[in-house]
Amino acid sequence: MSPQEGSSTRHNWTRDQVLALFNQPFNNLLFDAQVVHRQHFDPNQVQLSTLLSIKTGACPEDCKYCPQSARYDTGLEKEKLLELEQVIAAAKIAKASGSSRFCMGAAWRSPHDRDIPVVSAMIREVKALGLETCMTLGMLSEEQSEKLADAGLDYYNHNLDTSKEFYGEVITTRTFQDRLNTLANVRNSGMKVCAGGIVGMGEEQQDRAGLLMALANLPVHPESVPINMLVKVAGTPMADQADLDPFEFIRTIAVARLMMPKSYVRLSAGREDMNEQMQAMAFMAGANSIFYCDKLLTTPNPKANTDMQLFERLGIKPEEYQADKDSLQHEEDLHRAINEHKNDALFYSAS
Repeated sequence: MSPQEGSSTRHNWTRDQVLALFNQPFNNLLFDAQVVHRQHFDPNQVQLSTLLSIKTGACPEDCKYCPQSARYDTGLEKEKLLELEQVIAAAKIAKASGSSRFCMGAAWRSPHDRDIPVVSAMIREVKALGLETCMTLGMLSEEQSEKLADAGLDYYNHNLDTSKEFYGEVITTRTFQDRLNTLANVRNSGMKVCAGGIVGMGEEQQDRAGLLMALANLPVHPESVPINMLVKVAGTPMADQADLDPFEFIRTIAVARLMMPKSYVRLSAGREDMNEQMQAMAFMAGANSIFYCDKLLTTPNPKANTDMQLFERLGIKPEEYQADKDSLQHEEDLHRAINEHKNDALFYSAS
């Protein structure tokens, strides 16, 4: 397939077509992905997001990769929902550090209706700082989606995780269709969709193809597509899973870029185990977003200054977010927040 064919926005992919992309010679695939990437994005800009766990642990789901599941003994201490002031302090630090989007995650199967006013207040306060907002709270009803949209939430994250065929090997407490229903509710509310998956869970290439096919065949492509490498956490059923070939991971990034040419493709969990060369190759393959913080909910992530050093060496600059309001009035508060909160107490440890 030529880069020009790959850059068209399609919603009718077949698995054979996706596998054909995966199985191109590696250099051809990366070249095609880079050409398509340049048609829609500045190749030397990367969007930075920070992810904060606002409620940690005790999740009733049985996702086999997740240390937050109450079903597995991972040594993770459960935490109550953070107070609004704690979230605001973390958001100020994130903005001062260079992030343009602040993502908030809660370990719920789905939020209770009583939780919606609380998280809506978080959304409004974080947006007032001049940051884009994103949340991942589990499954949402139509009414909940509408309330979060009314609060001003920009993005809602709800990953498909893997292909429909492999899904039952990973999760049994909610269905693949449940996830699609939440994505539909989010889209219908007017919010932007953040949806991707995890690779390296023991799936086959056809499952990675199936994941991307399911995402690209949605009525509207997700604006943000996080591609996570499995982080193997002791105590979870996937703790001893064999490593995925790094080149296969890069192929997944490149195919995602070809299939969803206008979406941001996020290099997400697992970067702690990726060397600089692998990350640079992922950017060449079309990744143009990262999580920029010391923790991703409960798992490690490269430290922010390490990312900036790599960006400088690669000639990459963070993408700037143009907020509706002037954020200069917050500058003094941001610098004060950095001085007051130089530890990572708000960003939970994986241990």
